[in-house]
Amino acid sequence: MALNKNHEFEELDGVKCGIVEKNVKPERVNFLKELLEFNGYTVIVVPSPAPKAAPAPKPAEGEAAAPPPPPPAPETFTVGVTDYTFNAVNAIFGRMLKTKDGHIVTLAYWQQKEAASNDEIPYYEHQ
Repeated sequence: MALNKNHEFEELDGVKCGIVEKNVKPERVNFLKELLEFNGYTVIVVPSPAPKAAPAPKPAEGEAAAPPPPPPAPETFTVGVTDYTFNAVNAIFGRMLKTKDGHIVTLAYWQQKEAASNDEIPYYEHQ
C-alpha cells in the first residue's frame, strides 16, 4: 500500500521494501543497484510479474485455427530498498544521494541522461 504514487512500498522476497522503480530493464538495474548500495542502502531486485495477456478471440463457428502464441514478455525487474521510507523524489531533490566521485546526484544523472552528475547548477536553473 502506498501513501501516494511517489511513496510505494511492498514485500520483495519476504522483506518490506520501499519501491525505487518497477519494470526496470537489466541495464538500469545495474545502475540503480550500484548507486544505491554506494549510498548505504540494501537493494533487493525481483523479476516483475508478467503482464496480463488479453484473452484470445474465439474462432468463428467452423474455424479451427489456433491462435498464435503470445510474444515473450520482456524481462524486467522491480527494484526496492530495505529502507521502506525511501522515496526517490525526496532523495534526488533533497540532495541526499552522492555519486562515487562525490558529486550530488541530479535528476538528469538519475534518469541517465548525463554520464556525470553536474551539481554546480541547481535543477531549477537548467533550461
